[in-house]
Amino acid sequence: MNVVYLSSEVVPFAKTGGLADIAGTIPKSLQKLGVEIIILMPLYGIIKEIKYPLTKTNIQFEVKIGDKLKSGCVYKGYLPDTQVPIYFLNNEQYYGRKGLYNYPGTTKDFEDNSERFIFFAQGALEVIEKLKICPDVVHCNDWQTGLIPVYIKTKYAGRECFKNTKTVMTIHNIAYQGIFWHWDMNLTGLDWRLFNWKQLEFYGKLNFLKGGIVFSDLITTVSKTYAKEIQTPEYGAGLDGVLKERANDLYGIINGIDYSIWNPETDKYIVANYGIKNLRGKQLCKKALQRKYNLPERDVPVIGMITRLIDQKGLDLVTDKFQDLMKTDSQFVLLGTGEQRYHELFRAYSKTFPKKVAVKLTFDEQSAHEIEAGSDMFLMPSRFEPCGLNQLYSLKYGTIPIVRNTGGLADTITDVRSCPVSNGKANGFSFKEYNADILLDTVISAKDLFKNKSQWISLMKNGMAQDWSWERSAREYIELYKMLVKESKISGEILVNRQ
Repeated sequence: MNVVYLSSEVVPFAKTGGLADIAGTIPKSLQKLGVEIIILMPLYGIIKEIKYPLTKTNIQFEVKIGDKLKSGCVYKGYLPDTQVPIYFLNNEQYYGRKGLYNYPGTTKDFEDNSERFIFFAQGALEVIEKLKICPDVVHCNDWQTGLIPVYIKTKYAGRECFKNTKTVMTIHNIAYQGIFWHWDMNLTGLDWRLFNWKQLEFYGKLNFLKGGIVFSDLITTVSKTYAKEIQTPEYGAGLDGVLKERANDLYGIINGIDYSIWNPETDKYIVANYGIKNLRGKQLCKKALQRKYNLPERDVPVIGMITRLIDQKGLDLVTDKFQDLMKTDSQFVLLGTGEQRYHELFRAYSKTFPKKVAVKLTFDEQSAHEIEAGSDMFLMPSRFEPCGLNQLYSLKYGTIPIVRNTGGLADTITDVRSCPVSNGKANGFSFKEYNADILLDTVISAKDLFKNKSQWISLMKNGMAQDWSWERSAREYIELYKMLVKESKISGEILVNRQ
């Protein structure tokens, strides 16, 4: 089976969020399970700066953007430590700049983002043709690739290479849709008749993600609960009606994590390795974390947060009750960047409570690993969370998640207050209502259990024993691919017989 995987960001080459982690991991698992897979992504300026070992190919291509002909070339590399090829589409005008979607250090989008990803969508299909792959499945991710299923079903429908190709569209976060002014339809080269309320039009504007949802053969998202949530007005961000129409083609598949990177037994970033059979290293990591952030080395719960500092992550709940949280005997370590108002708030907390609060308003991989390993609890009170990865990292590291019961958090965390530790399923604490008082009560419940060392260790081991690997997720994707390919073959046989 041939699969082409398309993403606007892929670890370790370019990353703004969880999409990059997934795109850099799931193809590896798919290849191990026998899928012939390649990845396509843009060649951003930051990739050139880091100087990854890439080779310029002889592949060149041209696409029309409006009435202008734009050209590109292709570089080739591999996912590190794998044989998964990754092809980088290069155009200096569109990608030879710092930043993937925004001006560096700001939240301001590039004004030409629609043009940049129209170029990527068409360019990717041109490159696939030149590679002579003729894929069974083209797997798209988020709005940046949303026009690809549209092109395959319309502008590229008559091309031999794509006559049997099926498309999968994965929604990682429906809050980001790629919405642009309606005149950008002229840049797409698509028939204006597609600009209607059932296809590409969205409240008078052009919506890339909507196009991907409507024109793809299957839609996936990153958890079963999130697949249900986005069909409601509360979580659907205006696309709930469209998704309801495609409900029979919508599947939720929980993301996995890469245990070759996130595993306390082998983690190169932490001071002491440990595992479910020997937890001594966990305490050494905790002490190292406390020392690094100038917190007293005490046996009190260390609560970790690694997050984007935005409202989606439930930070309004945390800040609303932060003073009350500090009245409890605990410590708090935060790593992340985001909105300036949260930067200022948490910076102030660290000055007010220097023996209890440590804040690092940036992001680096080593610190993330150190916090996962050194914390006792991990706080994720998200307003919504399509899947979430940090709660899965936390489980592996014996760090008890405290989460809001939404999206992927609901699918992965079982509250110990409603399920006894002894049955092996309970692995954390969760609360349903988006309420600051309930959040505080849940944290206090976790602190109370922390005092019962035998129960706490049992809860830790429950989480550490669970399998949230990408191989499990990859097998589910393969089943969907097989279903699509089978349907394609059946349709082809019917067509031949009719002729």
